[in-house]
Amino acid sequence: MKLRSSPPSPFGRKVKIGAFLCGIHLDIEWADTLNPADSVRAQNPLGKIPVLLREDGFAIYDSPVILEYLDSLAGGGCILPASGEARFRALTTQALADGLMDAALLQVYEVRLRAEGERSTKWTDNQAGKVARALKALEAAPPAHGPVSAVADVGEIALACALGYLDLRFAGGWRADHPALVEWLDAFAGRVPAFEATRAPS
Repeated sequence: MKLRSSPPSPFGRKVKIGAFLCGIHLDIEWADTLNPADSVRAQNPLGKIPVLLREDGFAIYDSPVILEYLDSLAGGGCILPASGEARFRALTTQALADGLMDAALLQVYEVRLRAEGERSTKWTDNQAGKVARALKALEAAPPAHGPVSAVADVGEIALACALGYLDLRFAGGWRADHPALVEWLDAFAGRVPAFEATRAPS
């Protein structure tokens, strides 16, 4: 199978880590979401990454769906708890971390894609507020490891990638006020070698 992504994408990083933990090999192919000629727009009409291309040509997106698919290929219960409270806790943590990543990405895009005179401070502050509230909630209760066969579940993977993206694009400014999350991320990196292996060049 082929994964369309780009090295800085935290959502693509989620899938790479999930595939590693489930023992599934993926061929990685660069996708340029800003290039109208890139085939990613045909593979996912939204033009977003990551996209997983199965051998039969079927495209699966986006990252939560891909991770669930990889979990099913691994027999279930690999990175996603099979049922019950643990499953919904992992999925909720993933949703919060994904929202954090979305808000962080939108702040980056506001600077990267708009001329200085066209940027909206109100818009950027709104996105920054989402990041701050998510970090506050996660600092108060970092996710516990769920009952899965791998060393991390989808919620943990998503949070690690969200914090990694803040390190990449915001110079780790979150760290000073969130010591519990710093400790949590250090522990995650220690038990999940794929986290370091998928780090994007700065």
